Amino acid sequence: MPEVQFSHPAEIEGSFTQMMALEEIDTNIYRGGYVFEEPYALYGGQVAAQSLRAAGLTVEDDRHPHSLHGYFLRPGNAAKPTVFQVFRDRDGRSFSARRVVALQEGKVIFNMSASFARAVESPEHGEPLPVAEAPLGTPTTLPRMFSFESRTTEQVYDAPDYPLRFWARCVEDLGDDQLLHQCALTYLSDISSGVGAYNSADYKSDSSLDHAVWFHQDVDLNAWTLMDLHPEAVSHGRGLYRGRLGTQDGVHVATIAQETLFRPTAQG
Repeated sequence: MPEVQFSHPAEIEGSFTQMMALEEIDTNIYRGGYVFEEPYALYGGQVAAQSLRAAGLTVEDDRHPHSLHGYFLRPGNAAKPTVFQVFRDRDGRSFSARRVVALQEGKVIFNMSASFARAVESPEHGEPLPVAEAPLGTPTTLPRMFSFESRTTEQVYDAPDYPLRFWARCVEDLGDDQLLHQCALTYLSDISSGVGAYNSADYKSDSSLDHAVWFHQDVDLNAWTLMDLHPEAVSHGRGLYRGRLGTQDGVHVATIAQETLFRPTAQG
């Protein structure tokens, strides 16, 4: 199958770690003041990662996110700050539940539910990721993503616009802050679309509608991480895909699922 690569719009330099440095402006209220100009709506992975960061700042250090579910409600503007309001729904002995509302100009652009848990001992089972070729060729930047690079690998689907299987990693040192690594995975998780396998001259995968991430293992986003996306279904102008993320050793560290718009290609 021919190699597929991301198309690269004009690149904007930026820092992922600075983007994640939220300002606490009141109890349970944070502001993302890292702004920049770009000719697109705010990248969904950014607002999702910042929302997870805001939620994580309100839980005990020994609790890490194991799942998140978010809805993209309005287009955001990268040139304007985003305010994140966190609701502490529950703190139990092992789990903490949080809701986050992301606002710009007083309007909700994204909301998220996230659950955090203490690690406990248990048996571990699971299918390893399929063996994929190691990252090939010269690393390239990922479009619209700060501090990330990618490399191609073999493709499973004949998706014409962008790859459904690729390697990526963050080139900024994320240190040992596991929440920051999980935010980096969330940032990455929205960059492609498994529904792209169904793209044609007449219809195309479009804006994200809702997004979910489940974390199974600690993650290291400074290491090469495989994104392996698979389409599930398209109907009524919406498409669903699922994905798995893992290490070069085949360890399955996270699962994602997303629903997107699937609309007619704009005609000139």
